[in-house]
Amino acid sequence: MKKDILIPVAKNIQIVAVKEWDKDFLMQTWNVYVINNRNDVIETILVLSRGNSETEKTSTLRRSIGSLPPHSGIKIEYISEEVLSFTNEYLVTFFADNKLYERNFVFKPNSISEKNAVFIDLMGQDCVVAE
Repeated sequence: MKKDILIPVAKNIQIVAVKEWDKDFLMQTWNVYVINNRNDVIETILVLSRGNSETEKTSTLRRSIGSLPPHSGIKIEYISEEVLSFTNEYLVTFFADNKLYERNFVFKPNSISEKNAVFIDLMGQDCVVAE
């Protein structure tokens, strides 16, 4: 029965980390965004995030984001400096075209750094793109 359920892999969706000024902490912090590069609205977005290293792991966090218009992005979370050396994983599921889509994104250990950032037009700044 489970084998009969097809969940297509989401295309034109990205998870990126952006270094931004945080007015509360009065410093630059890394924030993670989901970007919709599709030409349609994605709805009922669920994002699961977790991190782990060889000896430690983070809590699993789940977020619900209503909908995201085409060619836009929304902040998911602040990512602490303490977990940048972890493997950070993001599982994104959403509805579009009356179908459920799913995709897993990973930031490898220490990959979230300014040296790995590339310019993303939609964000208007340098971002680290998850694989």
